Amino acid sequence: MAASKAILLLLAALLFVTTRASSSSLEHHEELKLKAAYSKVLVLAPAPSKLPIVKASAPPPLVKAPAPAVPRIRPPTLPPVPVIKPPTLPPAPVIRPPTLPPAPVIRPPTLPPVPVIKPPTLPPAPVVKPPTPPTPVSPLTPAKPPTYPPLPPVKSKEDCIPLCDKRCQLHSRKRVCMRACMTCCDRCRCVPPGTFGNRERCGKCYTDMVTHGNRSKCP
Repeated sequence: MAASKAILLLLAALLFVTTRASSSSLEHHEELKLKAAYSKVLVLAPAPSKLPIVKASAPPPLVKAPAPAVPRIRPPTLPPVPVIKPPTLPPAPVIRPPTLPPAPVIRPPTLPPVPVIKPPTLPPAPVVKPPTPPTPVSPLTPAKPPTYPPLPPVKSKEDCIPLCDKRCQLHSRKRVCMRACMTCCDRCRCVPPGTFGNRERCGKCYTDMVTHGNRSKCP
């Protein structure tokens, strides 16, 4: 089976080659026919006339220019360089170190003898007599509270003006003091006597009144 397949393949290849060769020969033959027909149609052009050949004249002979004579320049002769001998320096003097005098012997100073200090003699201590007992004191009687004159009555806000004016006359900020005093007097119906202190005379209404900053309001 394999041999028959190989033979069939060979035959197919031969047929393909022969058909290609025949087709290429036919195409070549047709091309040749076309070229022959085209050459008959073409008209031959006349050959161009020959132009006369003109010979070029010979060039004139070359004349060489005379070379200028270059003068020879001799290098200048320099005088011989004198030999400079180094100066002979005198021998350096020998410097001997100075001889220092012997250092003086410093003896420690002789201190004077320390004087003997005798302890001071203290005087005899005085005789202290025992203290005599104090005489018995009678028991203290309780102190009576001070009696103050009665405060002026306050019935209206108009009565507070002279009292507050007297209370705030020594204050550094009299207007502020008068405004606070008038408020306290209007509410508590009382103004303490004097220019300062004595606030307890007007009771808790006057002493316990405070500002928004929790400070005492009444002067």
